[in-house]
This record gives sequence, C-alpha cells and structure tokens, in this order.
Amino acid sequence: MSGSAVAAGSVRIFDTTLRDGEQAPGAGLTAAEKLEVARQLARLKVDVIEAGFPAASPGDFEAVRRIAQETKGGIAIAALARCRDGDPQRAVEAIRVAERPHLHVFIATSDIHLKHKLRISRDEALAEAVRWVRYGREALGADAEIEFSAEDASRTDTDFLLQVYESVVAAGASTVNIPDTVGYAIPSEFSALVGRVVDLVGRDATVSVHCHNDLGLATANTLAAVQAGARQVEVTINGLGERAGNASLEEVVMGIRTRPTQFPELASGVQTEQITAASRLVSYLTGFAVQPNKAIVGGNAFAHESGIHQDGVIKNPLTYEIMTPQSVGLTGSQLTIGKLSGRRGLQGKLRELGHDVEGEALDTIYRQAIALADAKKDVTDADLLALVEQRASEVPASVELVGWSVTSSHGGNATGSVTLTVSGEDRSAEATGNGPVDALYSAVDQALHDRLGW
Repeated sequence: MSGSAVAAGSVRIFDTTLRDGEQAPGAGLTAAEKLEVARQLARLKVDVIEAGFPAASPGDFEAVRRIAQETKGGIAIAALARCRDGDPQRAVEAIRVAERPHLHVFIATSDIHLKHKLRISRDEALAEAVRWVRYGREALGADAEIEFSAEDASRTDTDFLLQVYESVVAAGASTVNIPDTVGYAIPSEFSALVGRVVDLVGRDATVSVHCHNDLGLATANTLAAVQAGARQVEVTINGLGERAGNASLEEVVMGIRTRPTQFPELASGVQTEQITAASRLVSYLTGFAVQPNKAIVGGNAFAHESGIHQDGVIKNPLTYEIMTPQSVGLTGSQLTIGKLSGRRGLQGKLRELGHDVEGEALDTIYRQAIALADAKKDVTDADLLALVEQRASEVPASVELVGWSVTSSHGGNATGSVTLTVSGEDRSAEATGNGPVDALYSAVDQALHDRLGW
C-alpha cells in the first residue's frame, strides 16, 4: 500500500473542521482565521487537517497553501477535490508544499446522485474515480496519501460500491472513505457495510468513515465503524458541518479513550487536554455557540445542580463523571445552585468561593438560596456571596421603627409622627416639614435628639 499506513493499534484522526465544518451556513472563516484554527489543531495533535477546497475560490486556495506550508510535526494536510478536470490539479498545487500531502478526491456513487445531480452512468462515475485517483498518485508520488470518497456511500448499491472501492485501490488509492453523506445510516447497518469494505480492501488501504448527524447518529455510526475495522475517522470540532453537522471530534476521541474494553488496544494520538481550547476557538471564530448540554465541551458537561448528584460528586467524582474535566482541558467540575440543590452542594460551592459555612449559618443561607432559586432562574456566585456577606454583617439593631404616620395639606405643608424603639425604650415624636418625607425625617431627628445628641 502506498501512502502512510495507520500504525497498528491507532485510529487516524482526520479533522475536517476547516472544510466540511466551514460549509455550515454562516460559519465561513477568513484565511487568517483558518490558519489560527489549524495551529490549534496542530496543538491538539490531530493526524490530518483537511484545510479546504482549493478549487472553490482563490481565497480558499491560498488558505490551504499557507496551512500546508506552515504545518509541521508529521501532520498531513489534505485538500478536497471533485473527480472533475481542474479540481484535482488545483488541490495538488495547494498541498504540494506540505510536509505530508494528502489528496482527497470524491464522486457520488448513489443512483439518486448519479441520475439527478451528475446525470452520468455508473460506469462513467467509476471511470472518473479511477482516472483522478491515478492522476493524484502520479502527481504526488508513492509517499503521498491519496484518498477516495464515494459520496452518499450509505445509499449506494452495495455491489457497485464495492466495485468502485476495489477499482480505486488498484489505481493507487491508499485510503477509501465511506461517507454517510446525509446521515441516513444506523449503527448496525453501517458497521456491516464497513466490515464488508474492510474485508475487501482493508489489507491494501486504510478504511475511513465520514458521518453526518441528520438523525443524531454521527458519533454512534463512527464508533460502530471503528469496531468494524475502520482506522480513519473524519470529524469536526463541536460537530460543526453541513445541516445537522458532522461526527464530533471530541465525542469520538473521548468515546474511544473512555471505553477501552469496547475498543481494545486502540487509541488516538490526540492531546485531549487541548479539546476545550479548540472548541472555544472554533465557537468564537465562527460565531456558533456551543449548546450547554453538548457532550464533552458544553457548559453543563461537568456541572451538577441536583442535590443527589452534588453529594455523590463531592464524595467521589466517579459517581457522576465518566472522565475527568482536566482530561479535556478544564480546571474542574462545577457545582451550580438551584432549587434542587442540597446543603452539601451549597456548602461545597461556598467553599469554592472561599467561605467555610456550617451549622445554623449554613441552614439559614440554604433556605435563602432555595427561596432565591424559586424566584429567579439562576443563582449566581454573586448572589451566594451577597447572602454570605449579608449574614456576616448582621448585628443587633439599636434603633427599630415601630410605626409612623404622615398627613399633607395644600401648599406642601405636612405633619409626620414616628414611634421608635431606642435600646429597648419606646420614643415618639411629631414634626412638620416641607412635604411628607421632610416631615417624617424631622420627626425621627426629634425622637433621637436626646439619645444621640443630634
């Protein structure tokens, strides 16, 4: 097999955030922004960065070329091209300077695409696939990675699909990719398809998968494919991509890492502590917020609000966390306070904020915090600090207001009367003033004058 074979026990992580991820409506990036993301992907230590689609625009060509020129450390730089005259040549030109060039050519193979989109026959599609794989191998040499994707593979006639893969491997493809382009597959059928491709060409080429999330199964299908023998996974940061997105890099990588008995003797080389930084950078540059309940990188992924959960996590984080927050680049878990929180959770949160509160004081603040949670949606750290400080500042009142009354008349004149308790002694006073407020304050002054010397 030409190209770079995947080492035994490894899964090659092919990140397509800068190509398929950027195809999400509204997620376009400038060349400088793509370069910034590529640098973070290099820190994350993905195996392949698919930098773009050079034939799409001069700007994308330049972005791919710059990323190919700058990225070192054994990371391959891929460029996508249709099996159509002009596209592969442009892609080769953009990545030729890369330390490890990776040409990725594709053509649709499903009858619905051949008939309605390309308007060509199966034989014509097969001929184009073979032609441009062979061109890529000749243009980039024996050491380059030449990948072929059969677009809409999961809806392609299986016998024809296998014929295409066998033919492109014979023409020089070192990786064959099985895209679930419209997110149509379910894990059981997708793993069976992957298994057949592995059996057919797995000795001569790396089998790859590229799953979309239209049914919410992109990660499940990808992991099922790995179990069936796929050794390259095409993924994006935050699951970014066309329509409902792609398989999420963080979910696939942490799935393999967290369940070693399901993926025996398999691992990726990803530096998982860089996952959160990558997620936040991509979110910031694209303007796509990460949903709070997103696995691994969502704001609530390591947050606990229920009292039962908080109690368990305080005693042993493994009760409710299957990975450590530090393993994905966070400093720790979060205890959030809401109406379902318990005393231990509140006490733990207050300790995080620098206050060790126990006994009656904790009971009082707990009642106040739960009442506040019922009244407003979020109880913030500032709210909790205010409750603590309010209790700390409580001192016996030396002056208490017992009662007051005020009358006003035309022209602004008013009479106010107050009754106060001053150090346990009731004192009353009456005064006039320019309006009701002035009259009441004057009455207070009179009631306190002898005691306080005003």
